Amino acid sequence: MKFGICSEIFKDWNDITRTVNYVKEAGYDGLEVAPFTFSPFVTDISAGTRQEIVRSAAAADLDILGIHWVFVGPDGVHLTHPDASIRKFTSDYMKELVHFCGDIGGKVIIFGSPKQRNIEEGVTYDQAFDYAREIMSEAMPACEERDVTICMEPLTHLETNFLQSVEETVKLIDAVQHPNFQLILDTKAMTFEKDDRATLIRRYADKMKHYHANDENLNGPGFGDVDFEPIFGALKEVDFQGYVSVEVFNFEPGPETIATKSLEYMKQFV
Repeated sequence: MKFGICSEIFKDWNDITRTVNYVKEAGYDGLEVAPFTFSPFVTDISAGTRQEIVRSAAAADLDILGIHWVFVGPDGVHLTHPDASIRKFTSDYMKELVHFCGDIGGKVIIFGSPKQRNIEEGVTYDQAFDYAREIMSEAMPACEERDVTICMEPLTHLETNFLQSVEETVKLIDAVQHPNFQLILDTKAMTFEKDDRATLIRRYADKMKHYHANDENLNGPGFGDVDFEPIFGALKEVDFQGYVSVEVFNFEPGPETIATKSLEYMKQFV
């Protein structure tokens, strides 16, 4: 397995080269990019900026492993909206995200976006499921072309009313039924699951492409009470070959502290 970290903790630096160099020096293998840190709409991120990301990563010998927080920023995108024109726009935007990911050398798109997948009033769960399946299925040809995998993330009932468990999320993955549509598991997001995290990793290892490391308290791994020893034990047991990527929601400790302490904590288990 390899270690990555999400880019939004460095957004105040406003300097992708500085970010890439620091992440490499801290000991990470890859950077997971949040497009909104460059522009609200991914379509407004210029070719020059895309090339700068690639050049910086190549010079530092750091992977741009993929992108996340993909529906944060743009207005008008919604995965399960009853309005066909909004779903069409969302489908087209999803394809633009795939091409951006491919342009910067990324291999995975992490899809969380709780607000932009919430089931609207008057829409049934089955309808929402079909809308989501349709949009993700329409993105698969672009994913094939760019060698990008969309990873669907289960989120808790505190964040969304759609795909609140790993089991529900896997049903959507099975419905799309494409090798470029897989699963991401997230430490915090598994807080309310019936089974423990290690059990879920083992059960869904064949679907899992990516893993987010964080704590229930919104901080990095090792900053709270979650014990990562059984988590890494399960990841090693299933021979997980993807990225374990640090994603936090409390930036207060500062990017350097988050990055260095999270990695130091995780490496004791591998």
